[in-house]
Formats: sequence, C-alpha cells, structure tokens
Amino acid sequence: MESFDEVVTARLPALLRYAAVLAGDRDLAQDIVQDSLVRAHARWKRIGRMDRPDLYLRRMVLNEYLSLRRRRARRAALEQARRDPVEHDPDHAVGHADRADLWARLADLPPRHRAVLVLRYYEGLADGEIAEVLGCALGSVRVWRSRALATLRLDLELEASR
Repeated sequence: MESFDEVVTARLPALLRYAAVLAGDRDLAQDIVQDSLVRAHARWKRIGRMDRPDLYLRRMVLNEYLSLRRRRARRAALEQARRDPVEHDPDHAVGHADRADLWARLADLPPRHRAVLVLRYYEGLADGEIAEVLGCALGSVRVWRSRALATLRLDLELEASR
C-alpha cells in the first residue's frame, strides 16, 4: 500500500490539470483538489488499499467539482469559464482562438458529457477507466460520449451553415 504522501506527490499535477479542465479555472481547480485530498486523507486507510487509488482520487475530484457546480448558479459558472479559459499544454493546443472556441463549446455541455470528453481525450483514459472514475456503467460512458460529440458536431455544422 502506497502512503498518502507518495500518491499525492506522484498524482498531484495530473489531478490539478484534470480539475482545471473540468472547472475552467486554475484557482478553483486548486480548491477542488485541496478539498478532495483533505477528504481522501481522512479515508486513506480504505482508499490506499484499492488497486487504483488514483482513479478513486479522480472520482473524488469529479464529485467535488459537481457538488461545487450544483452550489453555484449555472449561469455564473459558464460565464466564468468563458472569461477565463484554461491554458492547455502547448502540445495539446491548436491555437488560442480554437482553444477558446472549444472551451466555450465544452462549457455548454452537461457536466457528465463534459467529464467523459475530458477523461477520454485530455486524460487519455479508456472507457472502462472512465466508467470507474464516474461510478457508472460502461454503456453510460459510451452514450454520454456519443451524445457529447453529436452535440459538438451539430454546433459546428450549424455555425458552418451561417
């Protein structure tokens, strides 16, 4: 069993990136991860014995994000995300304008659809790992990803036809 400190040292950068992509704000991401890790530390005897405590930590970060989002007004969260888009790693960037446009489109998706796309295409997780992180069935992951991509595709087609 890895110690809490070892897991946090190894996984903190990835958890912060994950939270930043979900929340769209680095400062808010730090708060989400901090709150999640405080809760995880209190339960580490159980979490540390899991096969993949890192997936459980991601789930905790997602739950904290969803709870925070529910507490805030949807409009305020979306406007903040548009005002302060996440600065992605240059290797993943396709240009500032494209990133801002993509961020705005992701911000309009339902939270679960958005989480699936982030976990799949930003974090590189397989469907089974995403299902474990989200605590849902594998079929749900596939449906949510399909619906999210269809929504993005439709948005792009509508914009192109204007």
